[in-house]
Amino acid sequence: MGDSNYKPKINAGDQEPVLKQAELDYMKIIEQKNRERVQKLQQLGRRNKITGFAIGAGVFSIYLYSIFAVKQETFLDDFDEPAKIQQ
Repeated sequence: MGDSNYKPKINAGDQEPVLKQAELDYMKIIEQKNRERVQKLQQLGRRNKITGFAIGAGVFSIYLYSIFAVKQETFLDDFDEPAKIQQ
């Protein structure tokens, strides 16, 4: 089939890759920076949720206020229908 497109596997034998101390130190620095980045993103996510709930609560309260304010209107209750003209 299309097996010729794949590169052959490399047999490394029993040898494990050996990393230099500078490479290990660099990996530790990168891991620490990544942990700090994740913590900042988690804090930002929490603040975004709190802001979203606050805005949603404000919108919902304005909606409820407007519904109750319209229900209290009584100017149409006192409206008398005009007498119908009989022919």
